Amino acid sequence: MTSPDYITLLLYVVGLFVISTLSAKRTSSQSEMFSAGRSAPWWASGLSGFMTIFSAGTFVVWGGIAYELGIVAVAINTCYGIAALLVGYFVAGRWNRLGVSTPAEFVQLRFGKTGLHFFTWTMLIKRILGVSVSLYALAILLIALVPLSLVQAIIIFGIIVVIYTMQGGLWAVLMTDVLQFIVLTVVVLMVAVLMISGMGTFEEYRAAVPDTFFNPVVGKYGWFFLFGWVTIHFFMIGGEWAFVQRFIAVRSPSDAKKSSYLFGILYLVTPLFWLLPPLLYRGQVDNINKEQAYILAAQSVLPPGILGLLFAAMFSATASMVSSQLNVFAGVFTNDFYRALINPKASEATLVKTGRFFTALLGAMLITMAIFVPKLGGAEKLIISINSLLVVPLFAPTLWGLFSRKIGLRDMIVVALTSFVIGLTLRFGIASNPAIQDGHALHGFANYLTENSKNVEVLVGVILPVLMLIGFEKYRQGVDKGAILIEETAQKFQEAESTSAATFPFDPFPLRMVMYSLLVLGIWMICLSLRQSDGRFIILGFAVGLLSIAGGIQWLIRKLSKNSHVR
Repeated sequence: MTSPDYITLLLYVVGLFVISTLSAKRTSSQSEMFSAGRSAPWWASGLSGFMTIFSAGTFVVWGGIAYELGIVAVAINTCYGIAALLVGYFVAGRWNRLGVSTPAEFVQLRFGKTGLHFFTWTMLIKRILGVSVSLYALAILLIALVPLSLVQAIIIFGIIVVIYTMQGGLWAVLMTDVLQFIVLTVVVLMVAVLMISGMGTFEEYRAAVPDTFFNPVVGKYGWFFLFGWVTIHFFMIGGEWAFVQRFIAVRSPSDAKKSSYLFGILYLVTPLFWLLPPLLYRGQVDNINKEQAYILAAQSVLPPGILGLLFAAMFSATASMVSSQLNVFAGVFTNDFYRALINPKASEATLVKTGRFFTALLGAMLITMAIFVPKLGGAEKLIISINSLLVVPLFAPTLWGLFSRKIGLRDMIVVALTSFVIGLTLRFGIASNPAIQDGHALHGFANYLTENSKNVEVLVGVILPVLMLIGFEKYRQGVDKGAILIEETAQKFQEAESTSAATFPFDPFPLRMVMYSLLVLGIWMICLSLRQSDGRFIILGFAVGLLSIAGGIQWLIRKLSKNSHVR
């Protein structure tokens, strides 16, 4: 990277801390720290959910698959959109209507303290592994551009994320997610425009890529895998605490639905756009490290300063995923363990300080795990295996308990442990066991598992737990006491809502953060364009567009503020 790139990256990090500092002024209670006081706008919640699943892993894992295999990477990412739309229709509004302040509170009411402990610790291990892959992926991108070791890159950026999450809470997470969405959209669009303008004919491009490059399914990523991927992410988006937290943080069930619908629509229409750079780059350069294909594609066309902006946005995308998980689990340990079990009379100030302590502790665990990702098989292998084997066994019982009055703690534990143990046995005890070689009784079975690994993961990690839950639902008698507690809590909340007749005055803070982000970004791009000869007018065009949108948002803020005062 050049000096303008480093300056851009530095300014971006400074901007994150400015947003975090401003958000910290709104964080005076644990409710504000972990659920934004149930006053977050639905569009910010939706964009934040979209970016929570988006990380440097998107560029390393899916960018690598796009470079290697082609359009199948787009098809896989579109599955997120289908899942989010289904969650919006069936699940999101129901979470908001319950009246719980955290998803952990629901688990404790529905499955008891034992269920909360089981779910918290198993999901914590799963998320630490998954999010550490994203931090590792970010470091892979960074060391392709700057003279740092992998460990140094992980530690530096891990510390930055931990600090701003500690300071600003969920408001900081939401607002930085919106910022990164803006920056990523602008920069990836610029990369795509520049790459397309420098390409030859489509016939030349098609001749340079593999014959199966435009197929929506290839090899182990077949239709059955895509079906499983939709199912996995229905349970993940509908049941994972980072997403549930966003459904709870908005003002009403309808806002929760709109949040998930926005998330889903974006993931239906944008995967081709996000993955266009590595797809196009395969037609220009072959035989490179696929994990670095995305950043090398961008580096090949972006002018100085804008590459730094792209990496800054990649960092922020990863920061979104990491900060979301840190905020969620810090909230669980603060509200549902520290306050519930250690200090029930803790003041709001004490709870905020405790939440920041847990954020730092979890961040240290995350950084440590990210350093060991290469020893666990690398980014693509680890992230796909984790999601396939763990998501549905962990989240399906919780989500099922949102609708069912029959299943209870025992069913939750049996489903999770059965699927997980069988999956681990097949994946690591047989398929990847070096002791099973030619002549061994299980050698043929091990080869079958290896050749059909994705289908086996879907069968064990998706189909099996769902079938077990259907069986429990059919044969269980009576009503679980946790279901009764949930119904009583929801009824009390809805009665309180109907009698309070609360009105929410217009809050300009979220829109102002977006406006200022666009304004600063547009001004900085104008400054960068003054140093360029090539691509100057393209950069200026983007800058003018950003400044125009910022002006439109300022007009909208004034109009909404005026209407709010009139009421």
